[in-house]
Amino acid sequence: MHDFRTILLSLACLWFATSCGAAETEDDVSDAADAKSQASSHDHPANRLAKETSPYLLLHAHNPVDWYSWGPEAFEKAQRENKPIFLSIGYSSCYWCHVMERESFSDEEIAAFMNEHFVNIKVDREERPDVDDIYMIALQVYHQAIGSSQGGGWPLSMFLTPTGKPIAGGTYFPPTERRGMPGFLSVINQLHTSWETKQPQMESAADVLARNVQRATTPDLTLTPVALDRSLVTAAVTTIEQQVDPEFGGVAFNPRKPTGPKFPSPTRLMLLQAQVDGDDADQITAILDSTLDHMLRGGIRDHLGGGFHRYSTDRQWLVPHFEKMLYDNAQLAGIYAAEYARTGEERYRDVAGETFGFILRQMTDPNGGFYSALDAETDGIEGQHYVWENEEIATVLGEEDAALFKVVYGLNEPSTFEHGHVLHLPQSIAEVAMARQMSKAELREQLSVIREKLLSVRDKRPALLRDDKILTSWNGLMIRALARGGKLLDRPDLIDAAELAASFIVAEMRDDEGRLLRTHRMELSKLNAYLDDYAFFVDGLLALHEVTGKDEWLTTAKQLTDDQLNLFWDDTGNGFFFTSDHHEELLARTKNAYDGVLPSGNSVSVRNLVRLAELTDDPQYRERARETLEVFANRLKQQPGSMTFMALALDEYLASADGETTSPDASTSDVADDDPEGTTVTTAKFPPQGSAAEAPLIVAARTDPREPKVKMSAKAYLSVDQLPAGGTAQVAVVISIRKGWHINTNPARPDFLIPTELTLKSAAKVELSKVVYPKGHDFQMEGFDEPLSVYEKQVILKGTIKAPTAAAGQTDEINLNIHYQACNDRQCLRPTDAKLTFKVPVAPPGVEVKPINQRLFHVNGAAQ
Repeated sequence: MHDFRTILLSLACLWFATSCGAAETEDDVSDAADAKSQASSHDHPANRLAKETSPYLLLHAHNPVDWYSWGPEAFEKAQRENKPIFLSIGYSSCYWCHVMERESFSDEEIAAFMNEHFVNIKVDREERPDVDDIYMIALQVYHQAIGSSQGGGWPLSMFLTPTGKPIAGGTYFPPTERRGMPGFLSVINQLHTSWETKQPQMESAADVLARNVQRATTPDLTLTPVALDRSLVTAAVTTIEQQVDPEFGGVAFNPRKPTGPKFPSPTRLMLLQAQVDGDDADQITAILDSTLDHMLRGGIRDHLGGGFHRYSTDRQWLVPHFEKMLYDNAQLAGIYAAEYARTGEERYRDVAGETFGFILRQMTDPNGGFYSALDAETDGIEGQHYVWENEEIATVLGEEDAALFKVVYGLNEPSTFEHGHVLHLPQSIAEVAMARQMSKAELREQLSVIREKLLSVRDKRPALLRDDKILTSWNGLMIRALARGGKLLDRPDLIDAAELAASFIVAEMRDDEGRLLRTHRMELSKLNAYLDDYAFFVDGLLALHEVTGKDEWLTTAKQLTDDQLNLFWDDTGNGFFFTSDHHEELLARTKNAYDGVLPSGNSVSVRNLVRLAELTDDPQYRERARETLEVFANRLKQQPGSMTFMALALDEYLASADGETTSPDASTSDVADDDPEGTTVTTAKFPPQGSAAEAPLIVAARTDPREPKVKMSAKAYLSVDQLPAGGTAQVAVVISIRKGWHINTNPARPDFLIPTELTLKSAAKVELSKVVYPKGHDFQMEGFDEPLSVYEKQVILKGTIKAPTAAAGQTDEINLNIHYQACNDRQCLRPTDAKLTFKVPVAPPGVEVKPINQRLFHVNGAAQ
């Protein structure tokens, strides 16, 4: 161990000034930024990377560095020639990756030294997250070993033995030494000298680092099992509440570093949204409102083109790091859409709609898939594409409109960004409208026209680099967001876009055995899919099934989940590995549940398994969900803030166990035990979907009670397999109401309450009549003199539908709407609508109409 630390510290003393008693100054970073414009460019012949499809790797295809992609060829050369490996990992929208490419990898002297003494591997972390994860952990282990406080980041610069074991590493290096920052040429000279003179010691140190990396990537063994209960969820929520910025919003705030970068942290926001009806409802609502409002008003939001930049460089959300990532915008669009559903506030709807608009306009492939990222810089200057000067605003808009725009978007304030004004909202639109004595609607309309003018001018600026590879996992996030957003915003076009993307992945991004592939570009799909690819895509498919009612999405989700269980499940330790059984053997096979800017594959998988257990009535899925939760329960208890999406998954697992989200397909009794007369709640028992017996035709997906403020789920069933033209059929809508909540009967009692009402719209003029609203039961609520008449647990509404004779042979789209108001014993939510949309054929003349779902329609009972 003495030799281990000695050899590591001998390298660290050169690389990290903090390890040798010197201090890095703030000028070092600015010097590096200034140097980017001085980097030389080389018209060099193409290297091996020219054969790759990754836009990031192609950016290095004309470096003088003799780059290899990750693979056997590079390792065989390193072992044959006994050379250490230099591994450089980055991604296309990484600003400092571009800087190092211009400064060091385009430098002839540096490249010549690299080519002579190293085997050089370049990796796109978005294509190979497995490699990135392992060697980022290796860098952290290395820092701990040498006592350095340095963090990780990209570009990730690692030096490896010829077999791939980590020797030492860092992140960005300037080409030559700057105050407190070692130069890359000096670093590789030192590595070469050490390898030539101390190779046995370096290999021994690498062995120790490798073992520690393997240990760090394995979940801790827990001798005392941690109970899966509500306390783990509460601890995660409490951690978030303790890390809120009370002044500017944000849910990962460190008061000891108040001026540090701020990330949106969507997994934390989603956990909070799921808790808005809990004991801390007021505090959680205030956190959500503050954070989402400060973000939508800040420069982290693109106020002209829609969408969000990756993170803010300041506490106020004002100046962002300007790259735009698909995964950020997918998650944030869904969060804002859900917040609109919770509050009805137009500003949240606008942000969600603008974000979806940005994706559909700039990030969507003609075949349906979604691109990965937009770069941050133009001509080496970060943010130049997005910022404005007052003179340009005046020229484009004219004096009057320019004056308004400057007031609204902060151009009258001093710019805090060196390259121009970052658009933001110093005041809310409502405050500006009030000050100018105009309505919000008038101001919004006027600003919309102005923004369109400026966007058309901005679009003529030099285009940003777009990483147009299509990643299965990130597309899954976007599919889910579009499906749910389409439903919540009443935007069928968003659902259509989600279906097109899902169809593309199903058709084009699987191998000959039906297994998912990771990435697609230039008409080529390749690389084994990872856990995230399966989990995120299945999540998107389940969302599509929910909002469309189409069985094909549920069937595909089930098939892929079964594949995931076969390929990724740890048969000895439970939970899911990040790589599949048929993946290449790496330094370690990771299995984690850390929820960062992306939720972990294990966290999302738990949610998927819980939902599949409900939808298919297959207990295997729930058992696997439980086993996965148990693997990570101890870590969730010890580090609740790092596993917030796992906490959300646990919350849903516990809720399903309490019956809060139980599907009517899974009911176990015909009449509730506490209702001998059958006048309160009746539940129907149906055969599992797809059974050879009388399988129910589920024609509309249920609303998801896990969404904020949505306290019921609904499914529609027909009494026939197709509607008889000119005749009638029955429809039953099964409403499952979340535990602790109720909805009002029809007619309501007292009569001033909002009754539950079922209505129908149809393109073919199908009509709904004779709706039967069951009798409810009394519910005494504080503040009311007489008891309320309510439905709890489950209610079945039945009606008669009639298709006109002229519709024969058509397929009609039916839109059922349930208007209701949900209440508990403390509060009533605002009235809302649950929309169930499905397509049903109308039988041509002479075609037999077959009865289905008869068990449901034979259920007798007034209040069901």
